[in-house]
Amino acid sequence: VQLQASGGGLVQEGGSLKLSCAASGLTFSDYNMGWVRQALGKEREFVAGIRWVGGATYYADFVKGRFTIARDNAKNMVYLQMNDVKPEDTAVYYCVAARFIQHIRQVSSGVNYWGKGTQVTVSS
Repeated sequence: VQLQASGGGLVQEGGSLKLSCAASGLTFSDYNMGWVRQALGKEREFVAGIRWVGGATYYADFVKGRFTIARDNAKNMVYLQMNDVKPEDTAVYYCVAARFIQHIRQVSSGVNYWGKGTQVTVSS
């Protein structure tokens, strides 16, 4: 199984960035997908999640209204559109897959698969 995240980079405060995640080696429709981030010296934290069934979305409070998660089941892709980014959004962003959405929201050991991550750096 591979979750290949891309789209990270350096962006100025207030700018936008779109992360993409290409999933392979798994039955995409069996998994809820999400994004988790880890800043230097900090714990991993939930950012956003999206259900396979129904497409319901979930967000951490600190990204509500700024970030949008979406998935394209035909292409086995999941995206994170990041708008109005802030320096505190600087982190490595990981694409994750889990059979239960709460495992993503809780960043628990129940997350089935992790991608390698993509670095997002927001300059002030």
